[in-house]
Amino acid sequence: MKRLLRLLTELSSRKWVSQAAGSFANSRASRPLIPRFAKSYGINVEEAEKALHEYATLNDFFTRKLKPGKRPLVQETDRLLSPVDALITGMGTIKEGVILNVKGQDYTLEELLHQSPHAQKYKNGFFFVLYLSPTDYHRIHAPVTGTTVESEHVPGKVYPVNDFGLRHMPRVLSRNERLITYIRHEQGEVSVVKVGALNVSSIRYADDAVLPAYERGQDMAYFEFGSTIVLLTENDTFTPSSDLELGSRVKMGESLGTLHAKSTKRPTH
Repeated sequence: MKRLLRLLTELSSRKWVSQAAGSFANSRASRPLIPRFAKSYGINVEEAEKALHEYATLNDFFTRKLKPGKRPLVQETDRLLSPVDALITGMGTIKEGVILNVKGQDYTLEELLHQSPHAQKYKNGFFFVLYLSPTDYHRIHAPVTGTTVESEHVPGKVYPVNDFGLRHMPRVLSRNERLITYIRHEQGEVSVVKVGALNVSSIRYADDAVLPAYERGQDMAYFEFGSTIVLLTENDTFTPSSDLELGSRVKMGESLGTLHAKSTKRPTH
């Protein structure tokens, strides 16, 4: 059965499949599905910026903004913010350029970051894999205040990034389409890797282009269907929160841990 599912996934991973799904979700014909979609996935519609009847298409609702104050930012400015509402499906120290055991698979930074020279900065850093399901709020926010060093769009497949996809499809995170943003902050650098997925017809910047600088919590981008963020911190600049583990759920604006300069003693929790 797994071999059959894998074959079907391979056949459906063509970009045109996601583009077709995206075209429907962006059409007026999808509008009647919004209430059913919200109910089926248990979405808290009271958080949404607008009432359900004000959304023109399913994708308009899916990429909704929230009412002010619904995702307060942790006050301590030395904290790495979660850029999304998500389930933590991978986290840990990067070992000499290898991200270990994400659903049983290892990834090299070179393949994930598309052979970027930035990979050296993260070869012994820390990583989070943050999975967004259809239930989640799907806008992506800046995890730090800083300046944009570089941004790269990497074309690729659109394999599912759910549990089945990560376990049974080879190296999904580094084969799928990606939008990578490197942000320099006071203590170092972070990389926000936005990974496309099945039925994600595109990953879009909130202002139609990458900005030269971001404030913590600022709207950066959004997915048009569920997907994944891989968040990387530069070598020896981050200590994760002790209460986080695989399977933890986080909200945008919550603390993932503490950022610190390389020359300072790491804080304890």
